[in-house]
Amino acid sequence: MSAAPAYSEDKGGSAGPGEPEYGHDPASGGIFSSDYKRHDDLKEMLDTNKDSLKLEAMKRIVAMIARGKNASDLFPAVVKNVACKNIEDPNQLIRASALRVLSSIRVPIIVPIMMLAIKEAASDMSPYVRKTAAHAIPKLYSLDSDQKDQLIEVIEKLLADKTTLVAGSVVMAFEEVCPERIDLIHKNYRKLCNLLIDVEEWGQVVIISMLTRYARTQFLSPTQNESLLEENAEKAFYGSEEDEAKGAGSEETAAAAAPARKPYVMDPDHRLLLRNTKPLLQSRSAAVVMAVAQLYFHLAPKAEVGVIAKALVRLLRSHSEVQYVVLQNVATMSIKRRGMFEPYLKSFYIRSTDPTQIKILKLEVLTNLANETNIPTVLREFQTYIRSMDKDFVAATIQAIGRCATNIGRVRDTCLNGLVQLLSNRDELVVAESVVVIKKLLQMQPAQHGEIIKHLAKLTDNIQVPMARASILWLIGEYCEHVPRIAPDVLRKMAKSFTAEEDIVKLQVINLAAKLYLTNSKQTKLLTQYVLSLAKYDQNYDIRDRARFTRQLIVPSEQGGALSRHAKKLFLAPKPAPVLESSFKDRDHFQLGSLSHLLNAKATGYQELPDWPEEAPDPSVRNVEVPEWTKCSNREKRKEKEKPFYSDSEGESGPTESADSDPESESESDSKSSSESGSGESSSESDNEDQDEDEEKGRGSESEQSEEDGKRKTKKKVPERKGEASSSDEGSDSSSSSSESEMTSESEEEQLEPASWSRKTPPSSKSAPATKEISLLDLEDFTPPSVQPVSPPAIVSTSLAADLEGLTLTDSTLVPSLLSPVSGVGRQELLHRVAGEGLAVDYTFSRQPFSGDPHMVSVHIHFSNSSDTPIKGLHVGTPKLPAGISIQEFPEIESLAPGESATAVMGINFCDSTQAANFQLCTQTRQFYVSIQPPVGELMAPVFMSENEFKKEQGKLMGMNEITEKLMLPDTCRSDHIVVQKVTATANLGRVPCGTSDEYRFAGRTLTGGSLVLLTLDARPAGAAQLTVNSEKMVIGTMLVKDVIQALTQ
Repeated sequence: MSAAPAYSEDKGGSAGPGEPEYGHDPASGGIFSSDYKRHDDLKEMLDTNKDSLKLEAMKRIVAMIARGKNASDLFPAVVKNVACKNIEDPNQLIRASALRVLSSIRVPIIVPIMMLAIKEAASDMSPYVRKTAAHAIPKLYSLDSDQKDQLIEVIEKLLADKTTLVAGSVVMAFEEVCPERIDLIHKNYRKLCNLLIDVEEWGQVVIISMLTRYARTQFLSPTQNESLLEENAEKAFYGSEEDEAKGAGSEETAAAAAPARKPYVMDPDHRLLLRNTKPLLQSRSAAVVMAVAQLYFHLAPKAEVGVIAKALVRLLRSHSEVQYVVLQNVATMSIKRRGMFEPYLKSFYIRSTDPTQIKILKLEVLTNLANETNIPTVLREFQTYIRSMDKDFVAATIQAIGRCATNIGRVRDTCLNGLVQLLSNRDELVVAESVVVIKKLLQMQPAQHGEIIKHLAKLTDNIQVPMARASILWLIGEYCEHVPRIAPDVLRKMAKSFTAEEDIVKLQVINLAAKLYLTNSKQTKLLTQYVLSLAKYDQNYDIRDRARFTRQLIVPSEQGGALSRHAKKLFLAPKPAPVLESSFKDRDHFQLGSLSHLLNAKATGYQELPDWPEEAPDPSVRNVEVPEWTKCSNREKRKEKEKPFYSDSEGESGPTESADSDPESESESDSKSSSESGSGESSSESDNEDQDEDEEKGRGSESEQSEEDGKRKTKKKVPERKGEASSSDEGSDSSSSSSESEMTSESEEEQLEPASWSRKTPPSSKSAPATKEISLLDLEDFTPPSVQPVSPPAIVSTSLAADLEGLTLTDSTLVPSLLSPVSGVGRQELLHRVAGEGLAVDYTFSRQPFSGDPHMVSVHIHFSNSSDTPIKGLHVGTPKLPAGISIQEFPEIESLAPGESATAVMGINFCDSTQAANFQLCTQTRQFYVSIQPPVGELMAPVFMSENEFKKEQGKLMGMNEITEKLMLPDTCRSDHIVVQKVTATANLGRVPCGTSDEYRFAGRTLTGGSLVLLTLDARPAGAAQLTVNSEKMVIGTMLVKDVIQALTQ
C-alpha cells in the first residue's frame, strides 16, 4: 500500500500549492487538479473545436471522478459534447436516441441545452426524430415548467405536422403541457380526424380522448332538441287539427313560424369525428375500442350509440383484466342506454371460471338489463348462481334479486317468496343476506307480509350475523302492530343476551324496547327499563348516549317532558321504502374509460369532461385558410400555357411549394394528410384557370344548366369534336404519360395540338368532355339513344388491337368485362326525412363523366318530398370547403310537389382524398347541413392497357408505392365472374388482359391527380390469394387494399 506515495515521488514532478500534479505516464491518467479553479480550464477545452483537446479534457474529468472529486459543474459541458454530436448524426435512429437520452437526464442545469435540442429536432426531416421531440416535451415541462411558452410554440409547430407518426405523440404533449389551449386544435381538427385511422394505437387513444373533450366545448348536444325534432316531424307529416282548421291561410303562418323552430342539425365537423372513429371499433386494441366507445357515449345521438355495443361485447372474450375495465364501463352505460345491450344479454351470463370481481360486474349488468320481458330468464340464471361456492358472489346475487324485485313490480312477490325459501339454507351467510334484502322489500308492502315477519322473528335464535339480527329487530320494532304477541318475547330474549351482542345489534334492541314501550307498555315497561339500564353502563359511548336520549324521550319526567308528548311520532313515523340503486348510477359524471371512472374517485391529473355549450361557437375557426397565389403576370401566362403538361404537379404541390419541388415529398405530404390534400396553388389557380377557359370558350359551358341540356348539346357537337376524341383515345395507348391523362377536352388548346397525336387511331366521337380512360367505359350509359349507333366494340377492337395480339384470351371474354358498366356503392342517405321536415335526399356515385369538369366525381342527388306542402327553391348554399375540394352545384329546383321525386347531378372534386365535402342544401325557408364522403374506389377512372404496359408501369411503382396483403377467398368467390364483379364494384377500375387464368389485373387513374392505380390479384387453387396494389398515392393504395379484401372475403 506504500507504493502509491513512492510512485508519485518518483514519477511525479514537484508541484506547489494550487498547481496541478502531472504524471509522466499518459496511461496512468495522473493529471489531477488540487484546486477547483482548474474546472475553468476544462470548460474551455470542452468548448474548443479541436477533438484532441476535448479528448484530453474528458480524460481528466474521468480521472477526477475516479479520485472521488466533485465534477458536477462540468456536467452541462460534457452533455453538450456527447449529446450534441449525436443529435447531428446522419442516422435518424442515433439522432432520436441522443435526444431521448438527453431528455431523460433530470438535471435542471441542462434545460437550455435540452430546449435547443427539442427545437432543432422539431424541424428534423425524419418524422421519427420529430416524434421523439414530441416525447421529450413533457419531460422538459416536468423538469422546468417555466419553459411552457417556448414549449407551446414547439407543440403548435408539431401539431401542423402531416405525418401519422408524429400526430399521437404531439397530442400527448399537448395534453400534458397545455390542455386548456384548444385554440391550437382548431386549425388541425379536421386533419387529426382524417389521420386518425392511420395513427398507431397508442396515439389513437390519446387523440380520441382529446377530441372528446374538444367536441364537448365546440359542438351542441345532439340530444338537446330530440323532443322538438319529433314534434316537428309529426307536424310535417301529419299536420295538426289547428292547421287543418286554418285551411289555406295557414301556409303563410307556417312559413313565418318555420325559422323559429330550430331542430338540431349536427355540425359537419361533429359528424366527421363520429364517422372517422367508427371504423376503429374493429381495432384489435381493446384500448382503442374502449376510447371510441366512450366518445360515442359522450358525443353521439342516442340513435347512433348502439353501434358500440357489439364491439364492447367482443372485448369480453379477452383477458380478465380487459373484461374488468370493459364491464365497469358497460355497467355505467347500461343504466342510461339499457336498450343497446339487451340483444346481447346472454353474453353477460356468468361462467364458473370467471373471477369473483368479473362475476359481480356481470351480475350488475344483468340486473341493469332486466325488464318485464326478460326477467324470467334472468331470475332462472340467478337461481343457478345462488348454488355457487363463492360466498361473495352469492351475496351479490341475492342483492341483485332484491333490486329486480324493486324495479319490476310484477315479480316482487315471486322474488320475496324465493328469498324466504333461502332462509332455510344451511349457509348462514346466505340466510343473513336474504334477511337484509327481505327487510328492504317488506318496507314496500308490510301489511301483506305479516307471516314473513313472524318467520323472521323465529330466526333470531339461529342467525348470528350481526347485520341480519339487526335487520330482523328493526322489522319487528317497525311493524310491531302486525306481530303484537311475538315482539315482546323477542325483546325478552334479546335482553338476556344484550351484553354479548354486537354494537349494531344493541342499538336495534334499544330501538325495539322504545317502540314496544310506546305501543305496549303494560307488557314491556320493565323489560325496557332493564335494557336501558344495561345500556347506560355499556363500554361503547354511542350506546350509552342512545340509552340516555331514549330514556328522556319516552319516560316523562317532572322537570321536562316537552318532547315526550311527540315520542310516538318520532319513533313510529312512516318511513319511505329504500330505493335499491346501482352503485354505478352516478359514475357517468366521470369520463368513461378513465382511471377516475374505474376508481369512482377523482385521480391526479384527471380533466373534467366539459358541459355542452348552450350556443355553438363559431365553426369557421376550423377552416384552414389557403394563401392566395401571387405570381407575376408573365409567370401566370407561362403556367397557363403549360397547364396540360403540369396539371398533375399543380394538383399535388403544397401551399408553399414551388413548381420544381421534390415529387416524392409532394406525394408523401399528400398521402399523409387527406384533410389537407390539395393546395393553395391548386385551389386558387384552378379558379383563375377556369375563368380563363370560360372566356376562351365563350358561353359554351354556361349554357349547360343540367345534365339533360348537356346531352342535347353533345348531340350537336359530335361532328365537330372528332379530332379531339381521337387525340383523347390515342392517350390510352401510352398510359405512362401523365400530361396526356390530364388533358381536358373543353379547352381550346386541345384543338391546337399537333396532328401527330391523333395519327395512329381513326377518328371517333365522344359524348362529353372527359378523360381518355372514361371514354371507352361509359359510352353506352352516357350517350343519348340517338348517338348509340356509334358502336363501342369497333372502338375497342381498333384501339386495343395491338394489345390483344399474341394473347390466348379471346375478344368474346374481354369485351364484356371492359364495356359492361359496373355500379359502385348503392344509394346512400344524405338527409333523413325527419331531419329534413319531409324532404328526403339520397345520393349515388354514377361513375359517369361529369359534363362540367372531367376531374370531378359525378354524384346523382335524389330528392323526395314526403310532406304535405310543396318544397320550393331547392339549391346548394355557399359551401365552406377544405383546400383543394370544389363543388359544381346542380341547377335550382324551383318546386317539388308533395309525393314527387326529382334527380339532379352535381360534380365534386375531392382532390384524390376521402375527405368529406360539406355543404348546405337550402330551400326558401330552411338550410340543412349535409356531407358526402366518397369511398376510395370512386376517386378513380378505369384505364385500359396491355399486359406489357401494365408490367412496365408496375415496375416503376415498387418499394413504398406497393402494398401487398394475403387473404383467403371463400368458396363462393373463386370464379372469374364473381372476382371481377366484386373488384370492379368496389373500385372503378378497368380489367387488364392477362395470359394466366389464376391472375387478375386492373388499372385506373385518380380523377384529380391522374396517378396510376394498379391492382393485381394472384389466386391459388386452394383459395389462398395475394392482393397487390401499386400507386403513387400510398394512402389511396392502403385504403383500396382494405376495401377490396373486405369485398372479396364477405
